[in-house]
Amino acid sequence: MSGRKETVLDLAKFVDKGVLVKLTGGRQVTGTLKGYDQLLNLVIDEAIEFEREQDDPLKLSAKTRQLGLIVCRGTAVMLVSPTEGTEEIKNPFQEADGAQA
Repeated sequence: MSGRKETVLDLAKFVDKGVLVKLTGGRQVTGTLKGYDQLLNLVIDEAIEFEREQDDPLKLSAKTRQLGLIVCRGTAVMLVSPTEGTEEIKNPFQEADGAQA
């Protein structure tokens, strides 16, 4: 082993493509991935942050905020997903009234 750390994720296939990034603390950002490093620091262009509801901070509202070019620190990144080819599905463990099964 060379002693050089390598990331588990291969983000090269997402460069210059749309990504959805979920960050610790509940923030969610979409934009075009421009670069990354082995610590998962991400450079995202044309970034848009989805704001959360005032009364329920776990729910995203329809309001967005244009951020432009941003750097997401790798320690805050929880999820990186392509925006194309994915869709959100209903939680199969959540009952109709919102209670967990």
